[in-house]
Amino acid sequence: MLRIGIVAGEASGDLLGAALVQALREQYPDAIIEGIAGPGMQKQGVHSIYPMERLSVMGLFEVLGRYRELSRMRRELIEYFINNPPDVFIGIDAPDFNHVIETRLKAQGIKTVHYVSPSVWAWRQYRLRKIKQAVDLMLTLFPFEAKFYRQHAIPVQFVGHPLADMIPMQTDVQAAREKFELSQDAEVLAVLPGSRVSEVSRLAKSFVQTMQRCVEQRPQLKLLVPLVNAQTRTLFEAAINQYAPELSVIIIDGQSRDVMAAADVVLLASGTAALEAMLLKKPMVVAYRLSALSYPLARLLVKVDSVSLPNLLAGEKLVPELIQNEANPEQLTAAVLSYFEHPLRSITLRERFNEIHKALQQNASVSAANAILGLLK
Repeated sequence: MLRIGIVAGEASGDLLGAALVQALREQYPDAIIEGIAGPGMQKQGVHSIYPMERLSVMGLFEVLGRYRELSRMRRELIEYFINNPPDVFIGIDAPDFNHVIETRLKAQGIKTVHYVSPSVWAWRQYRLRKIKQAVDLMLTLFPFEAKFYRQHAIPVQFVGHPLADMIPMQTDVQAAREKFELSQDAEVLAVLPGSRVSEVSRLAKSFVQTMQRCVEQRPQLKLLVPLVNAQTRTLFEAAINQYAPELSVIIIDGQSRDVMAAADVVLLASGTAALEAMLLKKPMVVAYRLSALSYPLARLLVKVDSVSLPNLLAGEKLVPELIQNEANPEQLTAAVLSYFEHPLRSITLRERFNEIHKALQQNASVSAANAILGLLK
């Protein structure tokens, strides 16, 4: 009987974990799988020893406030798995929590796998020594991550990105535009100022002023802004009222992928949205701002030249990245309008995005399951 220990720390990990467990069960339907799981993994028959919500903690002070509880949970999980050893332990994301468990279990002779690399290739590279101690196999979503681990002699397998499997190669722009009652020949700019309140608060003014300038130069331009929750919506609407009260903006609750599908060009905060925009084959301008205190420190620590996934995956500056003071209305407007004024540039970009999409399309969950089972064999 195959026994698997598994720990996912948040909703994104639960999604990955549910698809992975489904793929594992196709080969081992009676496997005993237990650890920490969200609702998606539990539907696939994973027994959750603790509620996943107790592990889903964001922010330094929140973590410090729950440190004793998290330490106790981790200690008890380690004891449980040592006393009931699984054939393999899989840590899904949550590296600070999972690497300690992996290190202890690996020292006991239990095979360990970590699914989704931390951004060690970008910053805090001193973590590589701990990762080497912790894992028998690292599973990465991106090929450049796997190359990095091989350079440091850490066993690794690139398995592809689930979003690349989920998002079709051809985007149905017509259906997306019909959903938002947009004409097929309209010029559409999608604006995504971020999913966190802190991101939106730092970018809202520049994004609103950029939208205003774009419309001044292209009066027929349609503006769509998807926002993830009531807090970010309130914040962004306040910025519109303050900086461009006459501006016509279609604000949408959620549905960011459909909004990007309907757009000609996307202006967005750096993050997973840039990967989705790339998979949708959308020309984009990427912006990001950190706090005045954080930015100098980040410049010292970050070891890569690009911040957006399209550029990291391409190994070159495919799309404009405007960071910190460069994320101003003048430069953002010029970058956005450049796509509308030079249509051939967008065609070339889509061809490159197609190539990257194909490279990421690896049937990720099945590839990950096969890599894990291959480790056991």
